[in-house]
Amino acid sequence: MNTIAIIILITILSGYLLNLLADCLNLRMLQPNLPTEFQGLYDADQYRKSQEYLTVNTRFEWVASTLGLAITLLFWFGKGFPFLDTWVRGFSSNPIWWGIMYMGILILCKAILSLPFTIYSTFVIEERFGFNKTTFSTFVSDMAKGALLALLLGTPVLAGILAFFEYAGELAWLYCWISVTLFMLIVQFIAPTWIMPLFNKFKPIEEGELKEGILTYADSIRFPLENVYVMDGSKRSNKANAFFTGFGSHRRIVLYDTLIQQHTVPELIAILAHEMGHYKKKHIQKRLVMGIAQMGFVFYLLTLFIHNQALFDAFYMKNQSVYAGLIFFSMLYTPIDFFTGLFMQFHSRKNEYEADRFAVETTGSASFLISSLKKLSMGNLSNLTPHPFYVFLHYSHPPVLKRIEVMKSLEVMRKI
Repeated sequence: MNTIAIIILITILSGYLLNLLADCLNLRMLQPNLPTEFQGLYDADQYRKSQEYLTVNTRFEWVASTLGLAITLLFWFGKGFPFLDTWVRGFSSNPIWWGIMYMGILILCKAILSLPFTIYSTFVIEERFGFNKTTFSTFVSDMAKGALLALLLGTPVLAGILAFFEYAGELAWLYCWISVTLFMLIVQFIAPTWIMPLFNKFKPIEEGELKEGILTYADSIRFPLENVYVMDGSKRSNKANAFFTGFGSHRRIVLYDTLIQQHTVPELIAILAHEMGHYKKKHIQKRLVMGIAQMGFVFYLLTLFIHNQALFDAFYMKNQSVYAGLIFFSMLYTPIDFFTGLFMQFHSRKNEYEADRFAVETTGSASFLISSLKKLSMGNLSNLTPHPFYVFLHYSHPPVLKRIEVMKSLEVMRKI
């Protein structure tokens, strides 16, 4: 085992143990008494149910991650990577086809191994806690559509990356960066109108008080909005949500039908004010730019390692190849990806505070956004008291109690 293998092994084990520690701290943070902010809204049984939901999901994740780690290490030290490499090379003399087969088989095996866990999570855990509305036919249809999209969209991108690094020389990373960036932007434009409708139905919001209130608010902040769409989220789950997607004429603000059922008109307007705040504060554009910059950095680093024999020796590979190099580099890159992820999570939480502030200032009140967050937390059985370390590692949104505290302070300042 060489130095690179030791680094990768330590990284994998450290990540596993770090997540295990965060999970344990998170479970120990559970409080028997309902937070004061939610008293009168949550009853004791529902609060205990939310804590049980967290506990069950955490322990289930322990089983899944432990098995995943064991399989990864078994495949690695059982010399599965060179075995598969020898096998795919027997089907063709083209290194691009080798790469597509090699990575395709690994992706397929991972999907097959994760399938029982996905089924259990959907039809046992989510069903047990009253969330699941997914039928078996919908589940199978989603899997088939997802696989087909991955094949149609992912295969050409993978083939292009392999071809650039195989034949384009020192500037391969730049060509890959430009090509994948263009692909990402195109998908961002077409996803709302071409891809997302494959999985859900999107209908313009009906005429009435809600639509009129939303359009009036959008006009007050000079937000170009032709329509808001309602998605049949209840087709799969009772959980509620709202999101902003797309660019230009393909831009959409989407409300789950479950969200509309559970909230009042002022609360829904407050939720949309938060989503519009992300747009007005250019959070979406900034996140996209950061993602593109990070991708360019990754492609550049890849050129430094993709032909490093020590990287291949770490996985018992005698033959160098672009496709295997991509996989091995991704494992070596894990520590950098970890710290980059922490920064992105921190930046995302900061953006959420900014969007909350925008909603409070433009609607003139914090009360409706606060009440909507409370309803969302109760309806989704969210953990009300997550451990700070768990938040630091995993949360893209600040904890709900912290968001409420900040918004109440804004409300006080506005009245001074």
